[in-house]
Amino acid sequence: MSDKKTLPTVLRGWVEGEIGAVEHIRDTASPRGNARGWEVVRADRCRFFLKVSPHPVAYERETFALRHAAPALGGGRAPQLRASSAHHLALLTTGVHGRPVPEIPLTPAEEYETHRQGGLLLARLHAAGELTGHRRLEAEQELYTTAEDAGRLLDQAGGRLTATEHGLVRRLAEHLRLAGPLQLGFIHGDAQPKNLLWSQQAAWVGFGRARFAPVVQDFVRMACGVWDGRPDLRTAFFRGYGRELTPQEGVALKCLAALDAVTALTRGDTHGDTHNDLHVSARGRRTLDRLTAGVFA
Repeated sequence: MSDKKTLPTVLRGWVEGEIGAVEHIRDTASPRGNARGWEVVRADRCRFFLKVSPHPVAYERETFALRHAAPALGGGRAPQLRASSAHHLALLTTGVHGRPVPEIPLTPAEEYETHRQGGLLLARLHAAGELTGHRRLEAEQELYTTAEDAGRLLDQAGGRLTATEHGLVRRLAEHLRLAGPLQLGFIHGDAQPKNLLWSQQAAWVGFGRARFAPVVQDFVRMACGVWDGRPDLRTAFFRGYGRELTPQEGVALKCLAALDAVTALTRGDTHGDTHNDLHVSARGRRTLDRLTAGVFA
């Protein structure tokens, strides 16, 4: 194994000081991610997950999420924080029963129920935490900041977009500056099927991008991905969530989808050497095609 995949001795010592002797270690980090991660298993077969965040902001976000928001999902519906170390930027969590939705065969009824429960759990998460002070200010400013980044994204995309598509994205970014009022809450930040586990009940994992923001941002990845061509799953999700999008959120979702598409095309084409990279690029292209044809919903 490479040094990046091997659990450093100092981290192993910290983990064993928290949970006891570790018998088995398995690297779990994504090949494209900046975070490092391992599954650690004790002799009693109890599983834990160790994650080393790529930078202090990600560590602080995930620590806050696991301490103050994720517990609102209920037992077994999110990891529980066992220990954290600001010095190592490390978080040690309990394991969650289940496997990522894309990795398991599901019947249509199970797919529907997975998305219904996923929506239910995100509604609980969005209502968690105390939105006050600087957190409220940051949440209120987030869409404006996102719109400000559109020019840089389009410059990076270059010829991957047609002139018509460049113009469309710029117009939608301008609309995003004016969007509102929008419901604010504590969002997951990376709500997509790979972070949704299923085993008779749903659970969310992967809180490294969690923060207070307009809740509509938690619907972008699914609207651009798994819900494309599957309106039944979208219906299931919002049935669990407890409400549909407001008209303002519908506009904001379309604008955010355009920016997500540009990011996906650029990221996928820049790497372009794995099946996942090709999938990311294809997602961006489909989203732009839907927006151009006026059929994005």
